[in-house]
Amino acid sequence: MNIETFISDAVRRSVEALYGEFSGEQLQIQKTRREFEGDYTLVTFPLLRRSRKSPEATATEIGEYMTAHVPEIASFNVIKGFLNLSLDGAFWAARFEEIAADDHFGQAAPTGRTVMIEYSSPNTNKPLHLGHIRNNLLGYSVAQILAANGHTVIKANLVNDRGIHICKSM
Repeated sequence: MNIETFISDAVRRSVEALYGEFSGEQLQIQKTRREFEGDYTLVTFPLLRRSRKSPEATATEIGEYMTAHVPEIASFNVIKGFLNLSLDGAFWAARFEEIAADDHFGQAAPTGRTVMIEYSSPNTNKPLHLGHIRNNLLGYSVAQILAANGHTVIKANLVNDRGIHICKSM
């Protein structure tokens, strides 16, 4: 379930129940800014023609209706005509269970592209150090990201034994 679509539908139903048939106006719903409490914010200014009330009164009315009729809305607060909605913990737990049940969550459809990632390549005649681990982890991570984006990934490791010591011995 798309959370933004769920919030938009719930707000649309609430506005229709409070102010009548909803036609054409676009709801402005966005994630709440960090400095304010809530998960999603409804901008009530486009709805003022319908409600014929102040922005704060409109936001309060919609928030009260939603907390009473939409069980997923735990609470709300109003800041200057912006209605900040907080979703219930059970709602988030249900979304997490959906994600956990989907074995292919975050995986894109196959693109048909084949990509080769060559990484690591430590010198066999020198000791390994922390930089080698970093390169291994970076290369593996890039390969996993590309595979999740639908590409066929070939991981390669070039054994690098051609250093200055070979040149000196020649």
